[in-house]
Amino acid sequence: MGFEAWALFAMFWVVFVTTPGPNAVNCISNGMALGFWRALPGVAAILTQATAFLLLSAAGVTALIAASDTAFLVAKLIGAGFLVYLGLRGWITATRPVHPARPARHVYLHALAVATINPKSVAGYLAAFSQFVQPDVPIAAQMVVILPTALTLTALSYCGFTALGAGLGRAALGAVFNVWVRRTMAVCFLIYGALLIGVATPQVAR
Repeated sequence: MGFEAWALFAMFWVVFVTTPGPNAVNCISNGMALGFWRALPGVAAILTQATAFLLLSAAGVTALIAASDTAFLVAKLIGAGFLVYLGLRGWITATRPVHPARPARHVYLHALAVATINPKSVAGYLAAFSQFVQPDVPIAAQMVVILPTALTLTALSYCGFTALGAGLGRAALGAVFNVWVRRTMAVCFLIYGALLIGVATPQVAR
């Protein structure tokens, strides 16, 4: 994976993991109730889920590339469309109030469940891979770059949400889930999706 491809992936992943959602609410709530250090198993659970989904997405994209160029292109279009959907959904739901979650007895298992059933998880990971993986480069070679990049950014993001909860309490939810913060993130998804559809469309016409 070249530097340009890596930079595009990294920028997308920053938006992907910093967009407020169920994982962010859970991390902030754990930080509020337990303090930063005792809440870290929740971040570890998110990293466990991220590792599993990254590997599953890599396997799925590998299968698509092996199937045909058309199948891979269709997956890219679907993935880009899903990013547009996330953007529209984020814009519409930005005004909904967010309430802290009750800390679970088993922080790790609860966070793992929240991360796994998160609506953007499976499709989002596949969308990321279908857009940024280069079909002419072995997947294994790209994973050496993608996996540590994604996991590092994910860890930084959710440790940050946990620290905000521990330091600011309920005020953290108000800051992170501010309507215009959420809508700015939504616009980022819309722009990403639209640009990726624009890139893929000429390939369909050939």
